[in-house]
Amino acid sequence: MPHTSHDAQNRKRLGLSGPDAERSPHIGRRALLTGGAAGLGLGAVLGAGAALGIPALRTDPVAVADAAGEESVRAAGPGGDLWGFGGESLPCHGDHQAGIASVPAAHTRFVSYRLLPETDAAALTRMFRILTGDIEGLTAGTGPLADPEPELAARPARLTITVGVGPGLVERVDPTRRPEWLAPLPAFSRDQLDERFNGGDLLLILQSDDLLPIAHAARMLDRDLGSFADPLWSQQGFRQARGAESDGTTMRNLMGQVDGTVNPSSEDNDFDSLVWLGSEAGWLAGGSAFVLRRIRMELDTWDQVDRPGREQSVGRRLSDGAPLTGGDEHTPVDFEAKDALGFTVIPSAAHVRRAHSVDPSERVFRRAVNYTDGDEAGLLFACYQRDPLRQFVPIQQRLDEVDMLNEWITHTGSAVFAILPGFRPGGTLAQSLLA
Repeated sequence: MPHTSHDAQNRKRLGLSGPDAERSPHIGRRALLTGGAAGLGLGAVLGAGAALGIPALRTDPVAVADAAGEESVRAAGPGGDLWGFGGESLPCHGDHQAGIASVPAAHTRFVSYRLLPETDAAALTRMFRILTGDIEGLTAGTGPLADPEPELAARPARLTITVGVGPGLVERVDPTRRPEWLAPLPAFSRDQLDERFNGGDLLLILQSDDLLPIAHAARMLDRDLGSFADPLWSQQGFRQARGAESDGTTMRNLMGQVDGTVNPSSEDNDFDSLVWLGSEAGWLAGGSAFVLRRIRMELDTWDQVDRPGREQSVGRRLSDGAPLTGGDEHTPVDFEAKDALGFTVIPSAAHVRRAHSVDPSERVFRRAVNYTDGDEAGLLFACYQRDPLRQFVPIQQRLDEVDMLNEWITHTGSAVFAILPGFRPGGTLAQSLLA
C-alpha cells in the first residue's frame, strides 16, 4: 500500500532498513510533535535528542524536496547549492565562528537572552550541545530536531549564526574566567541608554541574504533556549540587497553617507592581531570581543542641513565617500591640507578627524547595519576586536568629547559580549569554557 511504501522509505532514510528494520526502535517526527512532546515538554525532547546523538532526526533535505515536489535538490548534499540562489550555505565549522569575517549579508538580527536563575554550568553544557546541533542543521539547510516547518530551513541564503556570551554567563561557570573587558562599557556623557537594548547573558547574531531563514532560525533557537533563558531584546538591521551593488561596495547609512570606508580587511597582515584572541586568552582563543551600539539618527533635522554642511560634518563627500581633501573613497585623508584662506579642509570637529587615531592598534572591525523601528531610524554599530577597552573605548571617548555629528545622533543601546571560538564537527560551542 502507498502508506506502507512511504513508511519504508522513511525508515531507509533514517538508517532503519534491513531485516531488523521492523524491530528497530526509533523516534518519529509525529511522536515528537504529539505524544512525545506533550508528555515530556519540548525542552526535554530536544535535550533527549541531543544527548542521544540522533543527527538523523534533523530533517533530510531530500525528504523535504519529496514532500514539496522538488526534485532538483537531489543533486546537492547538505551544505550544497540546493535550488540555486537562496540555497547557498556557508560552513559553520572552523577555528572561528562563521558570520564575522565572511561577506556581510543583507539582513542581520541580534538577539539577547537573560539566563534563568536555575541555569547552572551543567545546564549550560546541555544548552550549548542543543544549540550547536541546531546551528549545524539550520546553516546547512536542514531543519532541526522536531522542526514543524522544515521546508523553511531548506534555503538558508548564506545563513550564519554567531554566538556570544555575556559576563553573567561566564560567571555562572567560573567568575575567575571573565576577562576584564567583558563588562558594560564606561559611561559616555552623551549616552541616553534605554534598558530595552542593553546587555545580556547570551547573544545570537543571525545573518542571511533572506529574512525568511532568519525568522525561522530565530524561532527554532528561541525554542531551544526556552528551558534555559528568557528573551531580553531583539534588534533587526539591514544593508542593501545582495546584487544591488557590486561586491565589495561600502554600505551607506540612512544619513546617505558611505559608512565603513576605513575598515580592516581579513586579508590585511594585522587583521588577526586586531580581531582574534590568541592563546593568552585561554578558553577564548579563536574568539573575539564584540560591541554593539544602537545609534538613533535625527533625520528630520539632518535633512535641513545643506549638502556642504553635511559633508563638512563628516569630512567626506556624500556622492562617493571620498575625503574632502580629494581623491576617491579609499584615498587617505590629508588632515594637514588647507584651503585658500588657510583653514584646514577637514574641520577640527569633523567625524573623520575625531575617529582617526595615529595608533594602528586602536582600530576595530566594523559590521554595522541600518535599522528602522517605527518612526525611529539609525545604525546598529557592531564591531569586533581583541579588547574593547583598548580599541573601541578610546575612539568613542574622542567622539563623545566633540564630534560635529553628535548634533544628529544619540547612542541609545550598548552591549558587550565575548564571541566564542569556532568549533569542529563533533565538537560543541563553548566547549573550552565548560570543559
